[in-house]
Amino acid sequence: MLAESFLRYIRYEKNLSTHTVLSYKNDLFQFKEFLETIAPGCELQQVTPEQVREWIAALSEDGMSARTVSRKISSLRAFYRYLMAQSVIAGSPVKEVRVPKVRKKLPVYLRRDTMDELLDDVEYGDDFEGIRNKLIIEMFYNTGIRRAELIGLHDDDVRAEEIKVTGKRNKQRLVPYGPELAALIADYRKARREAGFAHTDYFFIKKDGEPLYPQLVYRVVKQALSQVCTLEKKSPHVLRHTFASVMLNNGAGLNSVKELLGHHSLASTEVYTHITFEELKQSYNQAFPKRKP
Repeated sequence: MLAESFLRYIRYEKNLSTHTVLSYKNDLFQFKEFLETIAPGCELQQVTPEQVREWIAALSEDGMSARTVSRKISSLRAFYRYLMAQSVIAGSPVKEVRVPKVRKKLPVYLRRDTMDELLDDVEYGDDFEGIRNKLIIEMFYNTGIRRAELIGLHDDDVRAEEIKVTGKRNKQRLVPYGPELAALIADYRKARREAGFAHTDYFFIKKDGEPLYPQLVYRVVKQALSQVCTLEKKSPHVLRHTFASVMLNNGAGLNSVKELLGHHSLASTEVYTHITFEELKQSYNQAFPKRKP
């Protein structure tokens, strides 16, 4: 009952996505199952820090990565914060529990020459789908928006010189764009009209007029990236990372990039400074004269 109340709270009051709510649900269910094996009859509100530590140890022994363990413990933290706010418990059993350190991975991104090849040399086609797919690639790169945000764009969200983006937790932001993207938007709207869809609710549509779906967008990006790079990961997020690194490398402030990306915390944006530092270090090593031994 407490878990169900928590899940309703994060879904309808916190406006978390269905996918995120499902992850919380699975984590809580998995912990409850483990609890039954070590303390049958123990309710979630009766959990001790030692029982949480035992779960962490069991997950690690099963070969689960530190990142996944950390995410599961984050689910517990949120759940017990909720119980405290509801005055069900006085303190959280997760508060003093340490989780395995997660080594942050640098975001995967495309270098400038690869990006030029993607935008200038890849053939997308002159039909409706080709024009649309080229715009999808360009919009990811020019705005840094997420896949779900792109799919969720309504026609009137795409305005002259700016796009109204609805991000996580339904938070909205305005993202500007330049004349090159404006020309592609105009081409797409013309192609859409010629395909018989002058007025649509969603901005991006399939050739039958229906909205896009996540796997289709992923496939469009993967097919395009496969022609210019050998990265293992070829997702829309690679283009989002590329946008952020390009902005920082060209002098944009960290706070500005944070707002453009729709990050809740500056810490999420700071990871891109590591990319810019690695590029600076590489340039230094290439350009600085080497002394003879």
